[in-house]
Amino acid sequence: MADSYNGVPIPRDGARIAYKEDRCQVPPNPIIPYIEGDGTGRDIWKAAVRVFDAAVERAYRGERRVVWYEIFAGEKAKAKFNDWLPQDSVEAIRDFRVAIKGPLTTPVGGGIRSLNVTLRQVLDLYACVRPVKYYKGTPSPVRHPERMDVVIFRENTEDVYAGIEWEQGSKEASKLIDFINREMLKGGKKQVRADSGVGIKPISVFATKRLARMAIRHALENRRKTVTLVHKGNIQKFTEGAFRKWGYELASEEFRNQIVTERESWILDNKDKNPNLSSEDNGALIEPGLEYAPEEFRSSVYQEVRSVLESIYRSHGHGEWKNKLMVNDRIADSIFQQVVTRPDEYAVLATPNLNGDYISDACAAQVGGLGIAPGANIGDGYAVFEATHGTAPKYADRDVINPGSVMLSGVMMFRYLGWGEVADLIENGLERTIEQKTVTYDFHRLMEGATKVTTSQFANHIIHNMGARVLVNA
Repeated sequence: MADSYNGVPIPRDGARIAYKEDRCQVPPNPIIPYIEGDGTGRDIWKAAVRVFDAAVERAYRGERRVVWYEIFAGEKAKAKFNDWLPQDSVEAIRDFRVAIKGPLTTPVGGGIRSLNVTLRQVLDLYACVRPVKYYKGTPSPVRHPERMDVVIFRENTEDVYAGIEWEQGSKEASKLIDFINREMLKGGKKQVRADSGVGIKPISVFATKRLARMAIRHALENRRKTVTLVHKGNIQKFTEGAFRKWGYELASEEFRNQIVTERESWILDNKDKNPNLSSEDNGALIEPGLEYAPEEFRSSVYQEVRSVLESIYRSHGHGEWKNKLMVNDRIADSIFQQVVTRPDEYAVLATPNLNGDYISDACAAQVGGLGIAPGANIGDGYAVFEATHGTAPKYADRDVINPGSVMLSGVMMFRYLGWGEVADLIENGLERTIEQKTVTYDFHRLMEGATKVTTSQFANHIIHNMGARVLVNA
């Protein structure tokens, strides 16, 4: 490990987080790198870090503390080092394993397309994890926001976000279109228009299965009731349809005794209700209209029923399947409706990259918006926790922005470290402050009888409401 990064010495009063047997080994004084962020990130970080430190002090009475270590990315890095994302900052996250960051500017005019996407890719932070839940008192556009409590696992490294695309009119686009039309689509009616921009959408077995594994492990460890694979496989059969297929394969291969798929539950339930039910009759119940289907399809359904009963009825039958984690799937456009009309039927969503981007924001809109939406990018042994909103430069240094997104990302970080007492204090302090209608301007304009406070004052109230000392008055 280096003695310094970006010319800043490593704090001597802290220790490195280790990783062993798929778990973080956290010392009582972990060094955690932070990037304060661009624009409003400066105000948000100042408020959030006071809340973090106060919660740690309140929880552990001096026996534990975080040793913060600033690293650089975005505008501050560009100004200091003429580099939007210095390699030393990446190496610091690698060496210390856990980091937290505010919002970052996306550079304009070429170069790095997105600093957030770059960090995810170079550190192989393959899962974007977004918990979405309601805190009492938060203004919401829906009637029952309290029904929303989901954790979204969005694949981070593939799909359209892999960035494999070519501009309309470029030599590369023309060459690819010509090859596709002459070779891949030869003899067919389908053709790619010559004036198209083109992109490639890779979805692999490897990336899909490791995302599904993380989502299922989270659901089992946190006693969640379902994991839902979200896809558009009815149209994109060999990419998103494959995501669905490989997700189910992983669930059955690695978690067979702990999970049941939705179709398996139908077969098992039919057999539980009628022990003498034939495979053919059972198949007709799970596939309405099966009698009109081609013989080959009917035979495959009957074989599916027999296979399920032979392989898991002993362990999952007689109602035992009801005690298992349910793994199901939903079409992407359908899930947008269902998270509004019946969100309490969903607990963990596992999605390809683009679907996850859409659905996480749609869910967050129901429970207060991106201002209090936390997020993390997690890989095997590495994690970067982050604000999910933008930099809002016109509000920078005005001490008015809601710091909830970074604060709740800190909640995620402390749970990841195993410091659940700290996470609980922050969540409870935030919720109580919102219930008291003491809020920043974004919530104030939506709440009757609320008191508008600054970013720093909001932090003070949260600290007070978790029973800790307000270390800095602002």
